Amino acid sequence: MGITSKKLASRFRKFHSAAKRLHAQAVRDFANVPKDVKNLKQLVEPGHDPLHAAYVSAQNLVSFFAESVSTFPEFKPYCRIVGPAEDDYIPNAPPHSPLTRSYFTTWAFFDVPFGPDHETIGICLLDIADLVDLDSFTVETIRTFQKTRMGIYEHCGLENSRIRLRELVTNEECTCHSASGYKGEQGQLWYVRLCPPLCGLVDYHVAFTTPYILTNATKADWTAFLKKSVLGATDEKKALHKFLKYGKKLNDWNEYVFLAYHHHQFEAIFLAGLPDVKGSLPHAALSR
Repeated sequence: MGITSKKLASRFRKFHSAAKRLHAQAVRDFANVPKDVKNLKQLVEPGHDPLHAAYVSAQNLVSFFAESVSTFPEFKPYCRIVGPAEDDYIPNAPPHSPLTRSYFTTWAFFDVPFGPDHETIGICLLDIADLVDLDSFTVETIRTFQKTRMGIYEHCGLENSRIRLRELVTNEECTCHSASGYKGEQGQLWYVRLCPPLCGLVDYHVAFTTPYILTNATKADWTAFLKKSVLGATDEKKALHKFLKYGKKLNDWNEYVFLAYHHHQFEAIFLAGLPDVKGSLPHAALSR
């Protein structure tokens, strides 16, 4: 448990100690976790995919948690990172911004390290899960979410109603449900966050974010870029994970999406060019 989590846990324990007779729900109320956060059953009933529903439910919970604790002084380092990023990139959806809410919030909750121990919002919530009475399935979903990252995948065709994706460099393959509904075409390159199966619920992944379709650069171009970015690493797979999750600098991938935006359709967003070739990016003139 890092310094931020320890300070947060101390706040919750003091509250809990002062109200020993209150049910754990009182602690959840203290965290401003609302009663109307949709649970898995409520999300599945309208026809959502069950795996996607599980992650959406967890994302909703983490979102309310982040909003609640961000007012505490120990979260000032987090706010100094995410606040300006939100102002700069104005996450919403094209044409307002190429950074979708699902892309930006998962980055903000699970990929932004802050404070002396490089914690994330997701890690902080996991560290006090017992104090806010989170059930084991929710804890496992958030823990798995925390491990995810954006990745670059080759579309390898459809398998029944799902898409088969193969990651560049690692060559790991999986079938996935596309939450946006976009099926794409074989040979496309997708920049997307894949979330894995949970507790035997299903046997496929879910493409949680709206797919970014990479154009004007080949599979060989992107493979070379990724390999160059982890050149010299003793563990290429681990280095690739770190690079794709955090970038060389904190806003590297946000900046790329912002500058590379080309066009969009309802279910997908199209980007053009490579991050290290500024002239290939449609909006390179806006580079900060």
